[in-house]
Amino acid sequence: MAGNGTKADPWQLTTAPGSSAYTMYRDDESDPPALICQVGSTKLSYQARCVEDLHAWLTQRADWVPLGAADENKAAAEGTVEAWGRSADNPVGGWYGLRKGYRGRFGMYVPPLLEELGLVELTHDARNNSVRAK
Repeated sequence: MAGNGTKADPWQLTTAPGSSAYTMYRDDESDPPALICQVGSTKLSYQARCVEDLHAWLTQRADWVPLGAADENKAAAEGTVEAWGRSADNPVGGWYGLRKGYRGRFGMYVPPLLEELGLVELTHDARNNSVRAK
């Protein structure tokens, strides 16, 4: 595993298609605790509990689920990780993204972290990737 998930030594991750590298670390000092995702000069943040919540949802689904990454201002395809990450039916009752205007792309950046942590299997095709719990 590259990195230990701290600000000083963040996880070194790549999107499912392998087209973009980014870093992510856990910030337990923020309220609520957050995952900070740095993609070039763009900083996104998600509630840290999304790791356990997403894994539990994928385990319950017991099948491959499309990632469906989308920007915040675009609709997420139904039945995708992205749609779940902003749904009123998820455990936080809405967006896991914490920074308005940058709350989307949950389906792009969170699943590779779960793969790095050994919690899921992730496809690595050029497009239309999926994830399932281990």
